[in-house]
Amino acid sequence: MTSATTPPHSRPPQRSRARRLVPLGIAAWAVLEIWLLILVGEAAGGLAVFLLLVAGVVLGGYVIKRAGRRAWKNLTGAFQQPGAAPERPAAERSGSNVLPMLGGLLLMCPGLLSDVAGLLCLFPPTGRLLQRRVERLVERQARRTPGSFGDAFQQARMHAPDGKVVQGEVIRDDEPPAGPRQDPPLPR
Repeated sequence: MTSATTPPHSRPPQRSRARRLVPLGIAAWAVLEIWLLILVGEAAGGLAVFLLLVAGVVLGGYVIKRAGRRAWKNLTGAFQQPGAAPERPAAERSGSNVLPMLGGLLLMCPGLLSDVAGLLCLFPPTGRLLQRRVERLVERQARRTPGSFGDAFQQARMHAPDGKVVQGEVIRDDEPPAGPRQDPPLPR
């Protein structure tokens, strides 16, 4: 008779620190948002809180729409100039639509802290500071944990000397083309 027992010194797998702290952080953020809304509601009235929340949603929607249009314009401009890579400012090349979209999304979330965080993403000096910090954090994490995320991030950061990246499928001319597909008859 065999029995499977675990060694006395083995422990169950532990959750990472981020997996423990993120839910607590989100709960603390929500409680703080509600508390601030109650404070503002007591000081300025319920109508003022409602108007602040509506203004945040409208402004956030406008910001997201504008960033989306800029991204679409950049994409269509890149396809209209097939011979040359479109010249764009340095801020635009490094993903300048990410922070405005994040800022707009934070503005659309109900709450005063999320509105302040969204405005910090939209304000150019703090936006650039946030972008540099996040890039450093992601690069450090990519170097520390080799694997799919780190490799994917490093590949996304690589640039060809001429600035062009062509993704696609290679079709060789020296191989004879495959004939039409012949499926076997279905059994009856």
